[in-house]
Amino acid sequence: MAEEDQFEELPSPASDEGDVEVEREQDAPEELDPETRERRDAALRRVRKLGDPVLRASALPVERFDDALKAEIEWMGELMHDALGVGLAATQLGVLNRVLVYRAFPEDPVTALVNPVLEWTSDELEVAEEGCLSLPAVHVEVERAERVRVRAQDETGQELEVEAEGLPARVIQHEIDHLNGVLILDRISREARKEAMRAMREAQETASAA
Repeated sequence: MAEEDQFEELPSPASDEGDVEVEREQDAPEELDPETRERRDAALRRVRKLGDPVLRASALPVERFDDALKAEIEWMGELMHDALGVGLAATQLGVLNRVLVYRAFPEDPVTALVNPVLEWTSDELEVAEEGCLSLPAVHVEVERAERVRVRAQDETGQELEVEAEGLPARVIQHEIDHLNGVLILDRISREARKEAMRAMREAQETASAA
């Protein structure tokens, strides 16, 4: 990438209610009560933000399916829930394991995918707004496949095949991007990146002045 196309990486501002992974958790309240906000802020402090080199690293395949992995997955699910997100990749927590968790809708269980491989994507594409826990105040339109098929393993090493469409498919693609060191900023135009970075900078300045 030419130097003029590279985007500036900024330290992250304090958390904002609109910053969620892919989009705000379905049916989440617009105004957070103090206890929920405190849990959310605590969870977001654990998430690596733009500028941390781990977000540009490719995660390594998981080879040991043990109690440590189960604990990691449980921890990720709890953080995702507390952050009001719908997905989270291990790299966002500084862990270079190919592990992601997601729950697109509140009534769904948390699903963990270990060593996920995107086997198939539909020709039909869809553009929708995405945000990211690692990119506070950034919300951009991203084009992705409407349907996907993913091969992975569960926390015990059992083989899984997941077919998803709509929001779950988008979340899975977003999280696999994270495991490959790819951010939503890499999937938009140069002009859109400039606008996104401007929004992030303004949010940082507002938080600093508060």
